[in-house]
Amino acid sequence: MLLTGAEIIMECLLREGVDVVFGYPGGAILPTYDAMAKYPQIHHVLVRHEQGASHMADGYARATGKVGVCIATSGPGATNLVTGLATAMMDSSPIVAITGQVPTAAIGSDAFQETDVTGVTLPVTKHNYLVYDVEELPYIIREAFYIARSGRPGPVLIDVPKDVQNARIEFQYPQGEIRLPGYRPPEKADERDVAAAAELINQSQRPVILAGHGILMSGAMQELRELAERAQIPVTLTLLGKGGMPESHPLVIGMMGMHGEAAANHAIQEADLLIALGMRFDDRVTGNLKTYSPNSRKIHVDIDASELNKNVMVDVGIAGDLRTVLAQLLPHVESNQHPEWIARIRDWQEDASDRDIIQYDTGDKLFAAQVINDLWRYTGGDAIIVTDVGQHQMLEAQYYPHQRPATLITSGGLGTMGFGTPAAIGAKFGRPDEVVWAIVGDGGFQMTMCELATAAQENINVNIAIINNSFLGMVRQWQELFYDRRYQATPMFNPDFCKLAEAFGVPAMRVTHRNQVEEAVAYAQSINGPTLIEFVVEKEEMVYPMVPAGASLHEMKRRPKLSEAKQ
Repeated sequence: MLLTGAEIIMECLLREGVDVVFGYPGGAILPTYDAMAKYPQIHHVLVRHEQGASHMADGYARATGKVGVCIATSGPGATNLVTGLATAMMDSSPIVAITGQVPTAAIGSDAFQETDVTGVTLPVTKHNYLVYDVEELPYIIREAFYIARSGRPGPVLIDVPKDVQNARIEFQYPQGEIRLPGYRPPEKADERDVAAAAELINQSQRPVILAGHGILMSGAMQELRELAERAQIPVTLTLLGKGGMPESHPLVIGMMGMHGEAAANHAIQEADLLIALGMRFDDRVTGNLKTYSPNSRKIHVDIDASELNKNVMVDVGIAGDLRTVLAQLLPHVESNQHPEWIARIRDWQEDASDRDIIQYDTGDKLFAAQVINDLWRYTGGDAIIVTDVGQHQMLEAQYYPHQRPATLITSGGLGTMGFGTPAAIGAKFGRPDEVVWAIVGDGGFQMTMCELATAAQENINVNIAIINNSFLGMVRQWQELFYDRRYQATPMFNPDFCKLAEAFGVPAMRVTHRNQVEEAVAYAQSINGPTLIEFVVEKEEMVYPMVPAGASLHEMKRRPKLSEAKQ
């Protein structure tokens, strides 16, 4: 086939199995947009801001496990993708971003809308390309998808000058195995390391599994469950690891870390063995590294060898695909019981249950924790939840148990406000038969609320729950705890969110009392299209437990016991 570079882009996307792209046109990418008319198999979603395109591609990728695709023009179009690329990079989400660039002859001349986008995005992409020769374009696109999805996934950017898009060549889709110098993602582990890990597991009396995002990305859910059940090992989850094992399972003790369950944090601190699977020991998980699980041996399995011994020194470090490594490990793990250890953890859990805010009789007051727990009950716990970042995000992790993989989509590493609404749109495109709720704060929602227009134009069936406390809630919480309630720049002047939604043609409803929550959820889910529900909640609600920055995991600030609070 004799094709232009623009047609080659679309042809390669089609052959990579792409069915939807999220983008915004402009001069430097216009040839590719013109070529889209010849490829009706690929649906283009017109976003209202390029950041929304990268978040939608990210949400699509996390919901499906496939590579998400976003498209933008040169200059400001490309730079507007940066936040979404950084978000995907931190959370190992596979996306391919295609950007237009000024013609090759104009590169370096400060031409209109010229930016060195490969230079700008180098720190926040797994790899990127600037295409000078149309002959290389098919190979680059195929490589980009391979790099994005293989090993530890991540975002890849392809910058294509306008003249390269217009050039014509005889097209042949590249065939054969992709082999890149110096890029060999590990799969199997050394059997000596596997044997050493098994020996530590078999000898342990107080083991804990730390299950991270890698469980979901490698598809190792069954292997994780088999390991935990065979050796009766308690499992604690990272934020992005939620759904890696059903949270109703008796061995699952909840999320770890800064706002994790007290029982999980205590178990980590008193364990004699940590088995870290597909997680990276980030600061929100560990607290003070000097006092982190001081008496435990440590096993760490991760696809990315650079993560081993980076933050926490371990006794056995294994670089490999998690599912493959666990399959190697399981035959060496003996059946075991740890009744005293499990009983001790149950005592910590009972103490925590006496502090649960949803047990309070709050009268006319509506708390965000109640809203999220009720949302869990009224959706049957069977929705895909996409969150923004802040108090509502942590409350979702605490009060919406996840039983299935890829049902919580959230910005973990970068903590990107504005992620929730566009990522939920992307997730719904990826899994159209699932119920999708975006849970967002009043602050983060306003960062990308322009994507309501995208949802309305596409009539995409996404339900948006705004937790409106008229504050930047998590920042306010820190100001209350550590800055003597000096609420500088955190009180929010908000629009009427329901009127705003109606201006976009999106049905909306406001909830101010708990007895209205069930009706609101039913209303939203009865409409075949986008909806917005505003939940007006208490302004100074706190998220507990909380490990202060620099403190040890066991030095959590706890909510007063319900029995004590009533006195």
